[in-house]
Amino acid sequence: MNLDDHPEIRTIRVGASDLNGQPRGKRMPARMASKMMEEGSRFPLSVMFLDIWGEDVDNSPLVFQSGDPDGVLFPTERGWIPMPWLEAPTALLPMWMFHEDGSAFAGDPRHALAGVQRRFAELGLTPVVATELEFYLIDDSGKDLRAPKAPRSGKRRSGAEILSLRALDAWDVFFTDLYDACEAMDIPAETVISEAGTGQFEVNLTHVADPLKAADDAYLFKMLVRGMARKHGFAASFMAKPYPDFSGNGMHTHFSLLDRDGNNVFDNGGPEGSVLLHHAIAGCMAAMPGSTLLFAPHGNSYDRFVPGAHAPTAIAWGYENRTAAIRVPGGNPKARRIEHRVAGGDVNPYLMLASVLGAALNGIEDGVMPPPPIDGNAYLLDLPRMPTTWESAIEAFEADPLMRRILPESLITNFVLTKRQELHYLAELTDDEQIELYLDTV
Repeated sequence: MNLDDHPEIRTIRVGASDLNGQPRGKRMPARMASKMMEEGSRFPLSVMFLDIWGEDVDNSPLVFQSGDPDGVLFPTERGWIPMPWLEAPTALLPMWMFHEDGSAFAGDPRHALAGVQRRFAELGLTPVVATELEFYLIDDSGKDLRAPKAPRSGKRRSGAEILSLRALDAWDVFFTDLYDACEAMDIPAETVISEAGTGQFEVNLTHVADPLKAADDAYLFKMLVRGMARKHGFAASFMAKPYPDFSGNGMHTHFSLLDRDGNNVFDNGGPEGSVLLHHAIAGCMAAMPGSTLLFAPHGNSYDRFVPGAHAPTAIAWGYENRTAAIRVPGGNPKARRIEHRVAGGDVNPYLMLASVLGAALNGIEDGVMPPPPIDGNAYLLDLPRMPTTWESAIEAFEADPLMRRILPESLITNFVLTKRQELHYLAELTDDEQIELYLDTV
């Protein structure tokens, strides 16, 4: 988006993602756009490590110990994009954080993913990534959460309508506006379906041969959906489990790997997939206990891991098996890929993709093989399990040496400090206050 071609733009935003996936930045008049592109902006490095309330993290080495120094935000390759959910014509410039000397700030989650991407490039491999994002449309105007009234019928959905065209048609105006906005923002939205929960939908984003672009797309899509829903008079939530009795929100990731000639290295011509596919699966499984915190980063995240509720609880893989954490879909061998099904909708897409792809790369580098694929219902089998509580996930993340092969040490340290602070203060909140905190924040 060239702002010279859009004189209607009145205000601009510049911002970057913190460790919780929250956009942090500034609002400015449109006349400052050229300066932002040429010089960037500045704010404290510690802002990348704020807790979910937007507060400084106690004992953070980036606050009082170091004098709370500034970093420099420079534009990402995305450039200017519109913000169609706002009333005044506005453009956003996505940015990422650097030190004063121009080196990348290791605490920026986008740089963490870029580091994993470079490791693949050194091996001549390019990840091709797609995400599937689930969310609820919610009327939060009263004491209790419920599905909003559909504009066409004036009625509320009372139960699940899986793959219902009627449910999609009821929200045609909202989804038409959403897809128009995706086009304007260069977010490659494909299929939308009605999901298992009341007012729950899933939108698939196209496979792209650029993990940073895929993460940007997911990050911006979440901003867009929440903003567009408010513009239409209701809320949209990627919260992992907004309703105790309905399915949670997931963010499934599909990925394959291309070699320098553009061939899918997971394809061996048959349904079983290549040896490299199996190495990648083994790497994902080995890192799953330590990376659970990145797939389930909030207190509410662990309410989603309920047996029989479409969220995996066991560390296992299988062909065409949606009860397993790792699924290998069928279809044309040329499209052979891994579907990683653990992450909730409340994740930071940059850290989630860094952990998934970094774990797969660990497995490829180590040449390890996974256990045999499972058959049947993973919930009923005797299998190793992921951490089941927020506290145990924090401990596993901090202790796992595999995480240090994927993420910078300073990011791990500060993420642990952030999550321990949130764990402490969340215990003081009622259930209603926790919902208020997470509903359209994450």
